[in-house]
Amino acid sequence: QVQLVESGGGLVQAGGSLRLSCAASGRSFSSKAMGWFRQAPGKEREFVSAISSSGDRIYYTDSVKGRFTISRDNAKNTVYLQMNSLKPEDTAVYYCAGGRTGWDLWNYDYWGQGTQVTVSS
Repeated sequence: QVQLVESGGGLVQAGGSLRLSCAASGRSFSSKAMGWFRQAPGKEREFVSAISSSGDRIYYTDSVKGRFTISRDNAKNTVYLQMNSLKPEDTAVYYCAGGRTGWDLWNYDYWGQGTQVTVSS
């Protein structure tokens, strides 16, 4: 079982930066791929980024490539999402998710409560 708690969201002006953190409890964090999703009001949840358990496989959706960076620290049971050059369209609730395996970036079994990111124009 993995429990996830996100932090680092907030209000930022367009062009600014935020770093989201997701702290995981449980001993299996280092064996799980981890992902970040987001959901804007009235929209479906969107897959933003993911990282394999060892960090050697990484995914970004096209709209965040070159602006967002995902990383993980297995010693701290934490995954990060560094978000630079933020745009108003990045406004959403961001969710951390724990993967089913260490290498599969597409299937997730564990979810955090979410953290709000608001980008003002």
